[in-house]
Formats: sequence, structure tokens, C-alpha cells
Amino acid sequence: MFLKSFFLLLVIIPVNSAFAEISVIDDFGDKVVLKSPAKRIVALYGAFNEILFAMDLDDRIVARTAGDDYPAQIVKLPSIGTHMRPNSELIVALNPDLVLQMAGRSQAKTALEPLKERGIPTAMFKVTSFEDLYSLIGKIGILTGEPERAEKLVHSMSMRLDTVKERYSKIKDKPDVFFEIRYPNLLAAGQGSIVSDIIVKAGGDNCVDNPKKIVRMGEEELLRLNPENYVYQSGRMNQSPVVPSDRDHFKMIKAVRLGKVLKVDESVFSRPGPRNVDAVETLADFLYNNKEENINE
Repeated sequence: MFLKSFFLLLVIIPVNSAFAEISVIDDFGDKVVLKSPAKRIVALYGAFNEILFAMDLDDRIVARTAGDDYPAQIVKLPSIGTHMRPNSELIVALNPDLVLQMAGRSQAKTALEPLKERGIPTAMFKVTSFEDLYSLIGKIGILTGEPERAEKLVHSMSMRLDTVKERYSKIKDKPDVFFEIRYPNLLAAGQGSIVSDIIVKAGGDNCVDNPKKIVRMGEEELLRLNPENYVYQSGRMNQSPVVPSDRDHFKMIKAVRLGKVLKVDESVFSRPGPRNVDAVETLADFLYNNKEENINE
């Protein structure tokens, strides 16, 4: 219902009209107005580039941040600094007609101020669920004048998620999952993260019952939770993580004792984007061991 209603709005907005302004409201209530579809886009977070590539609009990306390395072609573009500390002068020199930012710490919003002062259109978004992600893709479709491409991408993603749901929909007791963001100084994915929705869409239950995106957690609390499944990411936030079975105290956790431990790519699971569907499929296979025949009996 959400998808049908959202894309109905896209159809009635005349984005291709030469006399109509293009506008959306970003996730912080700011109206973003363009005189014509965005052709020179600077994304201050890699998820936007992944979405543009998935919509076959990569020719409109004119720069990247220092941390962007996916898709591989992106590294050929000039770097304009980091997600939180972009170089505004480099960005201005590229003459962008749209700058996209993902919400995070306060620096994310602060980074946009010098660009707004120069009259460059900016938009900031917050994604904590697939519904948020679909909305973001739809708004990118509007801003680029390509709502049909946005709809096609969202439809493809939602169909794949429906396939996963059909495979595991009859299971009554959802397996609990603990998702490690970082260790040592353990951080876990809370209910306010895209990771939590990935867990749910994969047929699991996030055992960290905290509304925050990222939850600081002691090992005693982890032992109390005693999750059935332990997922830990590898990437910029969790570089070269030690295997949980080699850590002190972790051997007592049910998931570790039973070998229900999965190492995943941080950028696929924690970065909102089209590859989150890959994450759901991977996690569902791990949780249910490809035994959908037994599950659906």
C-alpha cells in the first residue's frame, strides 16, 4: 500500500515539465527546489551513489567521498573529503546542482551549511527501515526527473523481499539475532537501525530491545541475552574483528557454542541501499539453513 500510494504521487508530479519546478521535502522538513532535474550530483554518503548506480544514473555523479569504493567505478571520480568533513571549496568548484547527505552526528548537517550559503541545493535523509529507503529512492527519482527508474528499482527490491517472506512466513518462533557493530568496546545494532529491519525481513528477531540505532553494551548484558545467532560485521567500524569463539567469555554464548555465527560485510548490512536486499537473503539463508521445505510444512 505504501509503495502504491508513494509512486502515485510521483506520477502526478510533472517533473519533466519545462515550466514546473522540481521539489521534495527532505527528512528534516526542508523543501528542496530544483529548476530542472539534477545532472551534477555530489553525494556525501556512499548509499546515494549505490542508488544512482542501481538506477543507471551514475553518469550524473561528479565526485565521491574518501571512503567510497563501491561500485568499483566510483574510485575514478575526484574525492571531496569525508562524509562528516567534506571540503566545501572542492564541492563548489565542481558546480553541482544537488548535494545529498545522510543524517548521523551533528557534523553531517553542519557540513551542508557552507554549501547552502553558496546557493547550492542540498537534501538530507535518515534511513532506519526499508520503508525509509523506498521513500529515499522515490525522492531521488523526483530530483533526477526519473521517477519511473525509481519505481522500477523499488519494485525489484520489494519483490525479492516478498520471496524471502513467503519462504519463512509460516515459522512461529522467530530466531533471535544479535548484530555486532564493533568489538572491543562492544556496540550492537538497536531497533532504530536498518540492520534491525534487515533482521526482521529475514525472519529473525533483534534481541537488542533498545530504540537507538547503535547501543553500547557490556559483555555481562550480552551473556544475559545469550542470543541464538550472532552476526558480526567487518568494515570501517569493525576492522579485522577477532572471531567470537576466540574471545574471552564469548564461548559461553549459545550462538558461539552451537556455531551459529556469521561474519558479514559492513557496507552490505549497515549502509542503507539496494544491497540491503542481499543482506536479507544472506541472513535468511543463515538463520534457516535453506530448510524452507521443513519450515513451510
